[in-house]
Amino acid sequence: MTAEHTSAKPTAITDAVPAVPLGGQKRWVAMLSAQSFWVTVAVAATCIAMSIAYPRAFGTQENFFNITRNFSFIAIMALGETLVIITGGIDLSVGSTMGVAGVVLGLAMSHGVSFWTSAAAAILAGAAMGLVNGWLISYLRLSAFVVTLGTLSIGRSLALAISNNKMFYEFGPDQRVLLELGGGSSYGVANSVWILLILAVLLGSMLKLTAWGRHVYAIGGNESAARLTGVPVDRVRLSVYVLCGVLSAIAAILTVGWLGSVTNALGLTYELRVIASSVIGGVNLMGGEGGAYGTVIGSVLIEVIRNTLNMAGVDPYWQGTFVGLFIIFAVLLEKLRGLRLR
Repeated sequence: MTAEHTSAKPTAITDAVPAVPLGGQKRWVAMLSAQSFWVTVAVAATCIAMSIAYPRAFGTQENFFNITRNFSFIAIMALGETLVIITGGIDLSVGSTMGVAGVVLGLAMSHGVSFWTSAAAAILAGAAMGLVNGWLISYLRLSAFVVTLGTLSIGRSLALAISNNKMFYEFGPDQRVLLELGGGSSYGVANSVWILLILAVLLGSMLKLTAWGRHVYAIGGNESAARLTGVPVDRVRLSVYVLCGVLSAIAAILTVGWLGSVTNALGLTYELRVIASSVIGGVNLMGGEGGAYGTVIGSVLIEVIRNTLNMAGVDPYWQGTFVGLFIIFAVLLEKLRGLRLR
């Protein structure tokens, strides 16, 4: 039998090959296996169901505005937490960092300092908290859990000492700028949401398109291998903790502008919601996996569920139970996905 005769007669296997390119198949499989995809489906399904059940309450422009504004503050902090967790670390001090930054902002503005100078001081305070965490963890090789647990307590104490246990609600000549930034809106969407979207796109692009982003994933995937290939592990890890502190400070500025006041209790217990948003969105607590979109949609799901529980008349004291159950479910889902891939 000649070669021409053999090639001219297609086999059954050849006929069975689908027209869709293999790359397209892989993209679909990757999308369907991503936790963030199913979280998005859950958000959409919940919103549709609630809009049908409570059309005059849930499915309104006002409620949409409230939901998006409320989750934006947590999501901004969660973006920073996501970077830390991707490297295999954890930051339990994000709420305290928020508190310190908010008090610095309020104290400065109440003494007549301009908004932009005060905001810069607040961001520097957040960066300083992240720098301390990152240096102790990266260069002294201390446990991330222990270090950030310690700075959680230190930060809360600093906020109390700096504020002298006072509330700040008069913010000097630039008060209108602060309140408009945190509590205002543009095109029917809260300003904090626009800022979140900008930050999410920037960080998502940095993770996917830059060498720094590849290094972040490499450290979380296999730190020893990353060191052997020349990745500056200590510097990269330090940078993610600093960024986490900066993002917590930005969230503090926006939250103070929304509330119109600040106390040393700002950000208290926010650590749970921030970490939950990251984990529910698909960030692997062991490191090496996660992204900006998943973190944002995880934050959305928590806020939608919280809003749903309120409308259903569920006691607010039970909300923490539901958040905790979502965290456990997300970790279980991640474990099941890992077993399936093996």
